[in-house]
Amino acid sequence: MRVFHSPDSPRHDPERYWRRGTPIPHPEQADRYAILRDAALRGGHALAEPGDHGLDPIRAVHDPAYVAFLAEAWTRRGEMPGIGDEILSGVFARPHMHRTPTGLLGLAGLYMADTSTPIRAGTWPAVYGAAQCAVAAADAALAEGHAYALCRPPGHHAYADSAGGFCFLNNSAIAAARMLAPTGGPVAILDIDVHHGNGTQGIFYGRADVVTVSVHADPSDYFPFFAGYADETGTGEGAGFNRNLPLPPGSGDAPWLEAVEAGLAMIAAHRPRGLVVALGLDASADDPIGALKVTRSGFAGAAERIARAGLPTALVQEGGYLCAALPESLAAFLAAFDAAR
Repeated sequence: MRVFHSPDSPRHDPERYWRRGTPIPHPEQADRYAILRDAALRGGHALAEPGDHGLDPIRAVHDPAYVAFLAEAWTRRGEMPGIGDEILSGVFARPHMHRTPTGLLGLAGLYMADTSTPIRAGTWPAVYGAAQCAVAAADAALAEGHAYALCRPPGHHAYADSAGGFCFLNNSAIAAARMLAPTGGPVAILDIDVHHGNGTQGIFYGRADVVTVSVHADPSDYFPFFAGYADETGTGEGAGFNRNLPLPPGSGDAPWLEAVEAGLAMIAAHRPRGLVVALGLDASADDPIGALKVTRSGFAGAAERIARAGLPTALVQEGGYLCAALPESLAAFLAAFDAAR
C-alpha cells in the first residue's frame, strides 16, 4: 500500500491545553507522526511524499476566509501585544454573535471552537502538508484501489470555517471532495474514530453526493458533546445521507464491529464510487483519551470488512494517541486491509 506522509507534519508542536480548567500536556503530540510513519514502514508499505496540489482542494470544502486566517495568522502575530509561542483566544463566538471582527484575537475566537487548536510557528505548514497527503491518497485510491494518508494533525472535527478538537483542515472531507469530480459521485465517508466526526458531518449534512457514517462513543458525556446522535440523518437534499452509530462507553470488539458492518451496509445501499475511511485508532482499549475497548484484532476485523466492500478506498489518519498500542493498531489494520484486497 502507498503511504503518503509530509515531513512538515511535526512542525505543529503544541505543548499544552486546558482540560477541565487545568493545563495538561497536549495529547496530539508531534511524535505521533514518526510513530505512525515508522509502523507503516516496518509493515513493508511504500512511503511517498504527496506533492503540492495547491489550495483549490482545500477550498473545495473550507471557507476561503478561514483558510486565509490559518495561512496568515502566524505572520500577523505582531497584532497581539505580548504574544508568546502560540495564537489562541479565550473569547469564542457563539451562534447568536453575527459580526466578523478584523483584529487577530477576535478572528481567533471566531475560527476556533476550543483551546485545543493553538496556532504556532509551524502549524500552517503541518496542516497544509496533511491536506496534501489526503489529496494524494484520494487520487491514488482511484488509480490503484487504495492508499493511506498519514495526516497529522487530524481533521475530522474541523468544520468548513472552524478549527477544534485538535483539527484545523478536514482531511477526510478534502479526500472525499477530491474523489467526487473524477467519479461523478456519490462517494462515502466511514469514520471509525472514537469521537464523532462532527466537522465532517457539518460539511456534508445538506448534500446527497457524500454519504457520511460515523461509529463512535456516545457523545452525551463525551467529546464533541453537541453532535453525533442517532437522530441526525441529514437535511434538505442530504436527508437520509448521514448516519451516526453511537456506542456506550466501554464497548469492545463485538458491538463496534457490528456497528461498522451496519455503517458499511448503509453505504453500500447508496452505491458509492469511492470510499474515505476516517481512520481513528483511539477506539483502542489502551488509548489514553479513548472511551471504547477495541483490540488489535478488532481493528484487523474492521479492515477486512472495509476491504471486502471492494471500493476505491482512501484511508485518512484521524485520532489515536501516544501509547504502545498506537503503532500496533495501525500495523494490524493496514496488514489486514492489504490481505483482504
